[in-house]
Amino acid sequence: MSSSGKRIVVTGATGNVGTAVVRALGSDPEVGSIVGLARRPSRWKTEFVAADVARDDLRAVFDGADVVIHLAWLFQPTHRPEVTWRANVLGSIRVFEAAQAMRVPSLVYASSIGAYSPRDDDHPVTEDWPTHGSPKAAYTREKAYVERVLEAFDRSHPRMRVVRVRPGFLFQKAAAPEQRRLFGGPLVPGKLLRPSLVPILPDIPQLRIQTAHTEDVADAYRRCALQDVKGAFNIAADPVLDTRALARIFGAKPVKVPAPFVRRAREELGWTPRYSSEDAIEAFLKGLREGEGFPTEPLKPDVGRGHELATGVGERP
Repeated sequence: MSSSGKRIVVTGATGNVGTAVVRALGSDPEVGSIVGLARRPSRWKTEFVAADVARDDLRAVFDGADVVIHLAWLFQPTHRPEVTWRANVLGSIRVFEAAQAMRVPSLVYASSIGAYSPRDDDHPVTEDWPTHGSPKAAYTREKAYVERVLEAFDRSHPRMRVVRVRPGFLFQKAAAPEQRRLFGGPLVPGKLLRPSLVPILPDIPQLRIQTAHTEDVADAYRRCALQDVKGAFNIAADPVLDTRALARIFGAKPVKVPAPFVRRAREELGWTPRYSSEDAIEAFLKGLREGEGFPTEPLKPDVGRGHELATGVGERP
């Protein structure tokens, strides 16, 4: 990385998306330095600052930054909405305010397709579809609320370039153990998720999943950070997955959706995914079976894989 390039601060830099974003930025000659913020220390050898966006003073870290990429988000505990609200909503507001106070020129925020209001059909939506979320889950309520906050923030600070990235489900091999711990728990052993052991899948007509490989989405964040763009971008890979598509991936028998609407990202960012949505799911399944992981606390491998991982990963992103 060049010492004369842009200084970029990444919150949530040790998670599934954050590690990939740091790698993507580290390979770009326009980037001079990267500072990763994380609540927990990391063994990954890059520049990290231990900070909690919900509590710690962020202004010193943001001082001199050209871009802040805000990825930090707390998924658990789902039964303690006051905890996730403090971290996700109030923490995001603190990030925005600190970036403005330090006159950071550009802010890139990790929103989600979960922020979109539901609709009753399968027609794709553009970035101007309402983002009121769904009342059924804390995740969608919080994403929708932060969208409202950021809309007001953007109007009040027109000199700051504000970008929102709205991806679907994100998968990569290294993040599979973390995602199993977050959403499947210890009762879903990775070795059981082999295609040969999943002979059938329930055919749920309403099931639709938009996914992307984490590395592709990290490339989109890199482009948003370095290109002169504003506004919201939908990020997803083809095809949209239903139960029949998932059955093909699993080699199972299942007991019509439009392509994802990512035209703006393709035209304005010049972004196209290298991996299909099926590739992303297959990478996730492979990571579950092998307990891959990565040398950061959120992505730590399953028990028994730590030594192999620590000696097999490069020292720089």
